Amino acid sequence: MDRGDQAFRAPDNRAHWPEMTYGGAVSFLRRRYARDLAGVDVAVWGVPYDASVTYRPGCRLGPRAIRAASVQIAELNAFPFGFDLFEALSVVDYGDAYVDPHHPATVVADIEAQAAEILATGARLLSLGGDHFVAYPLLRAHAAKHGPLALVQVDAHGDLWPDDPGRMDHGTMMGRAIREGIVDAAKSTQVGIRTFHDTTEGLQVLTAPWIHREGIGAAIEAVRARAGDAPVYLSFDIDGLDPAFAPGTGTPVPGGLASWQALEFVRGLAGLNLVGMDLVEVSPPFDHAEITAIAAAHLAHDWLCLIALAAGAAPRPVGRL
Repeated sequence: MDRGDQAFRAPDNRAHWPEMTYGGAVSFLRRRYARDLAGVDVAVWGVPYDASVTYRPGCRLGPRAIRAASVQIAELNAFPFGFDLFEALSVVDYGDAYVDPHHPATVVADIEAQAAEILATGARLLSLGGDHFVAYPLLRAHAAKHGPLALVQVDAHGDLWPDDPGRMDHGTMMGRAIREGIVDAAKSTQVGIRTFHDTTEGLQVLTAPWIHREGIGAAIEAVRARAGDAPVYLSFDIDGLDPAFAPGTGTPVPGGLASWQALEFVRGLAGLNLVGMDLVEVSPPFDHAEITAIAAAHLAHDWLCLIALAAGAAPRPVGRL
């Protein structure tokens, strides 16, 4: 009987059957765990590393929490798009990166090499962190495949603090990525920023107060105009959301985006050349009622829906959108 435990019982990557939301083997959106990426459009991959945090730890547990929070979304057609996501896309849960925190000098190379191996198959990569430092090796792997990237970074922090080549710090790596040429600052935008940096490194910066005044539509328009047809990598730090909507994170800052604003923003990226995404800094020990993990799961799900739209999925919305 095709009921339950799709994560290891599904015969293929598009199989989709009923599950108890409160039971069964947990994978992201109940996708099949697989390492064979032949014909796969997107691999969902956990990166459970948090040794680069500067305040509260715990986001090494983020991938597990985001997977668990995705169970409700898995049972319905995608909102607001109205399609069955897995009729359009072959998606697998690739499991987690193996990262040895006891040998920190190996972390960047190990994550980058494992990401490059996935990307070499032709699959896109949706990565679940982990602290935001994991974005650095992920950006390196994506830039090696696609060239300099248009970074869209949703975050409370610019992550542009002073750096040195060996520093393992989730507040420095975006500046490093720009200086290394893997991020094209002229095409890149930071969204939701509400901490001060002495430099923008040439990035377009849309602060949270500006977005609250001007609206999500204006933010979407600015990001789209900046990115153009460049390969776009979305790096989403969950602390881009206000702590009311994402309390379970390591460095919360008041005044951020509401969950509805964040979802509208991600959906507004449809049609851009989206090559990869990371969703980071979900720290379950500081979460309440899965608020943060649920928001993260929906944001990652909606990015998948944008890939489905690009693959030809036809929206059939119900109601006024």
